[in-house]
Amino acid sequence: MTHGGLGLGRRHFIVLAGAGLTLGVRPSAVAAPASAPAPADAAGLTQPFVRLAPSGEITVIVKHLDMGQGIATGLATILADAMDADWSRVRTEAAPFDPSRYKHLLFGMQSTGGSTSVAYSWQQLREAGAVVRAMLLQAAAQRWSVPLQQLSTLRGQVLHGASGRRADYGELAHEAAQLPVPTGVLPRPVAESGLLGRPRHRLDQADMLRGATRYGIDIQRPGQRIALIQRPPRFGATVASVDDRAARAVPGVRGVHVLAPGPAGSNAGVVVVADHTWAAMQGRRLLQIQWHEQGAERRGTAELKAEFRRLAQADEPGVDALVRGDAAAALAGAAQRHSADFELPYLAHQAMEPLAAVAEWTGGASGQCQIWAASQNPSADHGAAVKLLGLAPSQIQLHVLPAGGSFGRRATFSADWISALLQVLLAHRAAVGDEAPIKLMWTREDDLTGGFYRPMNLHRLRAGLDANGRLVALEHTIVAQSFLFGAPKPGVALRHDPTVTEGHLAGRYDVPHARVRWVSPSVGVPVQMYRALGYNHTSFSKEVLMDELAALAGQDALAFRLAHLSGHPRQAAVLTLAARRAGWGGALPAGHALGLAVQEAYKTFVAQVAQVRIDAGRVVVVRVVCVVDCGVVINPDIVRAQMEGGIAFGLSAALHGEITLEDGQVQQSNFHDAPVLRAHEMPAIDITLVASDEAPTGVGEPGSVPIMAAVANAVARLTGRPVRQLPIRLAR
Repeated sequence: MTHGGLGLGRRHFIVLAGAGLTLGVRPSAVAAPASAPAPADAAGLTQPFVRLAPSGEITVIVKHLDMGQGIATGLATILADAMDADWSRVRTEAAPFDPSRYKHLLFGMQSTGGSTSVAYSWQQLREAGAVVRAMLLQAAAQRWSVPLQQLSTLRGQVLHGASGRRADYGELAHEAAQLPVPTGVLPRPVAESGLLGRPRHRLDQADMLRGATRYGIDIQRPGQRIALIQRPPRFGATVASVDDRAARAVPGVRGVHVLAPGPAGSNAGVVVVADHTWAAMQGRRLLQIQWHEQGAERRGTAELKAEFRRLAQADEPGVDALVRGDAAAALAGAAQRHSADFELPYLAHQAMEPLAAVAEWTGGASGQCQIWAASQNPSADHGAAVKLLGLAPSQIQLHVLPAGGSFGRRATFSADWISALLQVLLAHRAAVGDEAPIKLMWTREDDLTGGFYRPMNLHRLRAGLDANGRLVALEHTIVAQSFLFGAPKPGVALRHDPTVTEGHLAGRYDVPHARVRWVSPSVGVPVQMYRALGYNHTSFSKEVLMDELAALAGQDALAFRLAHLSGHPRQAAVLTLAARRAGWGGALPAGHALGLAVQEAYKTFVAQVAQVRIDAGRVVVVRVVCVVDCGVVINPDIVRAQMEGGIAFGLSAALHGEITLEDGQVQQSNFHDAPVLRAHEMPAIDITLVASDEAPTGVGEPGSVPIMAAVANAVARLTGRPVRQLPIRLAR
């Protein structure tokens, strides 16, 4: 059987009894020694990560979603290196939904995010690869009746140096499968690596280039219907009445159904189900809907900004994220004091592939359901399906597909987009008795106007310097909606949401007295995790403020930072190297300026220096120097690609990104009024990877955050005016 348009076999594991070897190990802590693997028989395997065929082909099972970041190739490299495999024979396969086997070792569920996939798979996959290699060596020792110590491996072969005999891994797969799985096998030292740190093409590159990769939006099932939802113009509104006569008259329209509010009210609206996309679009356009807006969010951006400024006052209730020393007293006694407010707008994720997912009733009377989706959080999505459909977990099969981008949009804990799909599936079957597969699609306009967003936020900072120009006190208030807890509830004590405040100034620079406070506003605009979470906005406020404090102290911006990084040596090292490579302090062409910024995010250290000029009132980023320390580099090509992509992503936010509201309605609808960085705006990029023997960390998000402040600091040098709002708007 195949998965519709995928043309691929089902994603399950076949133990090739008598023909091959499938192996896994139990999860272990990242820094822990090798754990005792499961027995070799299929029933004892709890975490299978590799399949070795008699042909010698090695399939690495990838438990984290590849959404363009190259994680499938990266994780395969770790395991293949531990096996001493022939890279030309390595393939990857997405893991099926099975949290008992494929849970994230940090999150405790099957999920991808936080630039943690490599960090929390590193030891696990090295152990799995080392165990496979040990079993193959043992199989060869038994076949040739030679001591194990006389054998070695080299790129997919076992060698016996004394006799010159050699055997391909595939030849030994059957014999290895009969052996007990050894315990206590330690991975080879990284210094003996044959694959780590070497540039290699992504394993999925050829398929992507020839259009063979199948995403959620590509799935076609026999008899499939297309569904589009007309959502309310204001968040929180619901359907009062609908005249669907004209819509139902469109050829190909199969049904029109009213949906009740789903998670965060996001799915309220009217859905049109049709034979094809054009009919669904035409039918939706002809709907006449009256909306009930009593509980809807009616404020615009200007009103929300005013409310955020009010909430930033010291007497407003909030949650302390950090209290160190006595910030108020230290500020009062400071030789110099400085205050600044930073405002950042709502941002849409704007992934290249809009949301799309397919659900199909299968199994007849047994009531089973299959779902095809590029799920970033399969545990939440599968759990929502169980709850909505009323089926047992085993009756729902979730096929996890690659994603054409996400940036956090597909990672909702509320499973809003999968819930919407299943609401449509249920509504259509109940109304017309049609059990045809349903593909629910989001147009680009749906994506921009139907939520979810990076929260709008306000940072209010008050800092104090001593007589020597050292930072001695900081009060920092962040007003922003919570990713994790939603709007504050009356009578319920607010807990600290660390994803709002992570990466703040007092956590990254030396300051003896600090208080960091979070205030949660009550706003009806739905928000969602966004690339780099809190680092996405804390990096901007802290790095721009550090430039302003350096100027107040009469010091160079680089020297001022380094003087406050005594407790952060890796951060200081990348910053120093980036400044040197950019020519900090040297001569520049007339009308050019440099700005710098640094951040530690997800235990990865990134410094960026932007060279900027202003051309006819437009900010032009000429060059970006980027230095990254991410521990052991798995694949330098992928790290560089992620830094380049992150810089483009951050520049989009710095120069263009903005979702605004007027009377509660989103004003942007597509790329013409919500632009992203264009090819001609991309600067020259110089990337340096720091050699390190530290455990590897993530690179999918950290590269996107320093660039916003680096550009803002360069613009401030050129104009003489501070940049405290994004996107950057130059005075005319």
